[in-house]
Amino acid sequence: MKTFSIHIVIAIALSYLFFDYSSLLPYNAATALLVFLVFILLLWLSAVFYHPSYFRKLPKAMAFLFFFLKEMFVANIKIAYEIITPRYRMQPTVVALPLSARTDVEITLLAAMITLTPGTLSLDVSDDKKILWVHVLYLEEGGAEEIVQKLKWGFERRLLELTT
Repeated sequence: MKTFSIHIVIAIALSYLFFDYSSLLPYNAATALLVFLVFILLLWLSAVFYHPSYFRKLPKAMAFLFFFLKEMFVANIKIAYEIITPRYRMQPTVVALPLSARTDVEITLLAAMITLTPGTLSLDVSDDKKILWVHVLYLEEGGAEEIVQKLKWGFERRLLELTT
């Protein structure tokens, strides 16, 4: 995770320098993203010489990013639908999410991603850091257990794949 973060910073800096000192490509969002992705790809390919696990983690990080964006999109659509329709479908509840994440960074990232997804809000972490309390607007058909499984096998599992 540390190497990936350093590579992101280096790719952003190289992209900035590329557009600051070069006029080969027009500066717009599409070309900026393309240049950034090229630098990330080059850094990713060079990582085999000094960090072998990086080849496993970058594709997982990209998959996690797309998963998070999909979940955020679906949750936004669900909330927007709730707002524009007259029927009230919300069933708010608080669930206890048993944590497999152990470090403060893992717990903080998980809580932040849950909070960023509309319809869910991280409330508190138990003193022993084994339970995360989450407020959920929609109680699923399977009850609180289905919500817990969705959070554990969606967000937490993917996050732990990156950090361990």
